Amino acid sequence: MSLPKFVTGMMFALAIVIGWSYFDGASAGTILLRAIVCALIIQAGYFLLVFAMIGRATPTTADKIREADRGAILNKVADGEKLSARRSLH
Repeated sequence: MSLPKFVTGMMFALAIVIGWSYFDGASAGTILLRAIVCALIIQAGYFLLVFAMIGRATPTTADKIREADRGAILNKVADGEKLSARRSLH
């Protein structure tokens, strides 16, 4: 989930909690407390979701990435062309 979607969803959830608290007749302090608790629960859930997604991702070694990049570059080089760090201005 991207950050803008998360923030939008969080704002809607907080608006619902605040509206529910207001129409329930809660005091301003109670409304504020409920909104803060709701925001903390939503953020903790988002953190745990991202943490779980990172934990489930399969690690890729740097060597595999380097070999894949090297193979992609070599496939683009024309036959007979030299690979060097020097670049010609012509």
